Amino acid sequence: ISQQVLNLPESRTVGSQHFFHFLAFVGHIPFGLICHPNKEHLLYPLGCTVVIQELASKKQVFLHGHTNNVSCIVVSRSGTLVASGQVTFMGFKADIILWNFWKKELLVRLSLHKGKIEGLAFSPNELYLVSLGGQDDGSVVVWDIIKREAVCGSPASARSAGNTTIVECSGCRDEMFVTAGNGTIRVWELDLPNRKIRPTECQTGQLRRVITSLKITDDDNYFYAGTSSGDILKVNTNNKLMTEYGPKEKFSLVSSSSVSSIFSLSSSLLVTGIGATSWRIITKIQVQGGVTSLTCRGQGHQFFVGTNMCQMYRINYTAFKEELIAACHNEAVNDIVFPVGTSDLFATCSKNDIRVWHTPENRELLRIVIPNMTCYAIEFMKDGKSIISAWNDGKIRAFMPETGRLMYVINNAHSLGVTAIAATNDCKRIVSGGGEGQVRVWAIGEKTRKLEAVLKEHISTVSCIKLKKNDQECVTASLDGTCIIWDIVRSIRKQMILANTLFKCVCYHPEEYQLITSGTDRRIAYWEVFDGSAIRDLEGSLSGSINGMDITSDGAYFVTGGDDHLVKMWDYKEGTVTHVGVGHSGNITRLKICPGNKYIVSVSADGAILLWKYPDFP
Repeated sequence: ISQQVLNLPESRTVGSQHFFHFLAFVGHIPFGLICHPNKEHLLYPLGCTVVIQELASKKQVFLHGHTNNVSCIVVSRSGTLVASGQVTFMGFKADIILWNFWKKELLVRLSLHKGKIEGLAFSPNELYLVSLGGQDDGSVVVWDIIKREAVCGSPASARSAGNTTIVECSGCRDEMFVTAGNGTIRVWELDLPNRKIRPTECQTGQLRRVITSLKITDDDNYFYAGTSSGDILKVNTNNKLMTEYGPKEKFSLVSSSSVSSIFSLSSSLLVTGIGATSWRIITKIQVQGGVTSLTCRGQGHQFFVGTNMCQMYRINYTAFKEELIAACHNEAVNDIVFPVGTSDLFATCSKNDIRVWHTPENRELLRIVIPNMTCYAIEFMKDGKSIISAWNDGKIRAFMPETGRLMYVINNAHSLGVTAIAATNDCKRIVSGGGEGQVRVWAIGEKTRKLEAVLKEHISTVSCIKLKKNDQECVTASLDGTCIIWDIVRSIRKQMILANTLFKCVCYHPEEYQLITSGTDRRIAYWEVFDGSAIRDLEGSLSGSINGMDITSDGAYFVTGGDDHLVKMWDYKEGTVTHVGVGHSGNITRLKICPGNKYIVSVSADGAILLWKYPDFP
């Protein structure tokens, strides 16, 4: 979870909204998790932001400056400098940003590579920064940190070799670094007077490997290279010859960096006495997902592991036991909901699971796992006794909110998956929508679940359902371009709203005489509930669909989010944007204003959950 605050747009003094906490860890970026040399902070990229998190308090600070997703991050040996690189569109220059860690400020942008920054490395005395371009760039560049300019560059690999994906600087000399990748390992020497870098290809005999990690020994005599085929190569830095490799029993994938005497594997950790010829496994730990980052704290008494399942572990070296310290969705988050009257808890749903979060501590309280299924929508029953959920296998499942125990299942609720769900205030009925377009009303008893009505007007997926406070009426939005107001007591249609759009979200104004809708046409429309007539039409976004919407309890403001990755707060009466929040790197799928208007929570297709401070209005 990330916490941010909304900002004013440029048009008027519109405040900037910044998140104040992330509930997310994107684990798929190689070497993306770094423990700062001060032993008190972790750094990792999340979308277009670099997160700095205190280990003790879990307080987060954010480095904003990238225009697209951060692809790599590195910290200098002293901890004073942080460098981060990003991806961009093909043919455009990808920025490297140099930050001052202590002041949390941007020092300089370095732009030379195109498409993507694949890797970064600081020289030991922080004189140089070495950067590696992505597949479409293919070059390695040495930057002078003091002068803030490029010294020289070169193609990263020979034409006969594959892509270079990793760069690692020497532990002793500023003028030496190593690059590796698909069928290539090179040791480079910087010739500063002539502004040249000169590579020497390392010889591995008949072995052909894809190198996925590098570790140079402290004395610079050897370096170790982890490979995609599950073995580790030991190479002499002086004569550039491979001296040995192992173990004979290969691992599934050596996928991350090696720190001191530790290598990480895709599903376990290997500790090896570096330099030993036996490559003997002493002990190992199983973690969830492939390991993408391994970072040492201090002298190695403790280290942290990041996996591609968005899990973060802390491991004490002596006990060698893992402790899960952070976890998040690794698929798109489809819905977010608060229980009635509390801002301390909320639930999110995604592929495979539903998770309940505790906002004061920003941690996961409960995980409900249904393997290989996707949950599209969730709702807390008003009495707090159950969480109801809509699933792609056509079932409605209800769980106990404290334990996650399954209470009941409504089988075959919809033929093409349940895509939307809502519950009445008296907790006696559930209204569900399906992929086939039907709206169904279910009577819920203590031990019975009975189908009361089937409402067949929509001809495409029902995307959103909202009920009136009196439990007698609801509105459903559909991708067929209609919103329908239903009388769910008499099971008839009262009004139909038509627009040239795929409706993604709908909200009742708290006084329930108006509706607001939005969808793929990027327009926000106000409608009269009484007769379905249009009242007002606003441009909600310059690019991309609006997927989520929520309104304050007094109806004065509402928030929207969508494919433009922006959280926008609107004045309901004026129809103007008051605040804009920048922080998501994926399409926003849903957002909610918490009870009591403390903050706003938004979720996105990349699995991120962001908490935004609710603006202070005059």
